[in-house]
Amino acid sequence: MNTAIEPANIFNATESIAYAEKSVVSKTIIKKTTGTVTIFSFDKGEGLSEHSAPHEALIQIIDGAAEISIGGQPHHLVAGQSIILPANIPHAVKATERFKMLLTMIKG
Repeated sequence: MNTAIEPANIFNATESIAYAEKSVVSKTIIKKTTGTVTIFSFDKGEGLSEHSAPHEALIQIIDGAAEISIGGQPHHLVAGQSIILPANIPHAVKATERFKMLLTMIKG
C-alpha cells in the first residue's frame, strides 16, 4: 500500500509500508510544524547512523526487532515495545532482523 493515508480512515500501520531488500523505507503519516509521525521499514542489517535531534521522539516497534542505541547504550526492542529518544542525545538504529517502527517527533 503506497498511497497516502487520509485523515478519518482506518489503517494498519504495519501493512502501510513494505520491506525493500537492503533498504530503509519511510512514509510520512502526519507532517505539521509541531511534529511528525513517520512509519519506517528496515531490512535486516540496515539502519540509521548515529545522529541527534533537537526534540524528543517516540519509537514504537510494530514488527520485528531492532537495536536502538542512545548515548552509546544499546537497547534491544521487539514488536510491541517502545522507547523515547531524548533531545540532543546521539542515537542510532540497527535492524537485528527486518523490522518496522512508528516514529513520533514532537517539537517543543
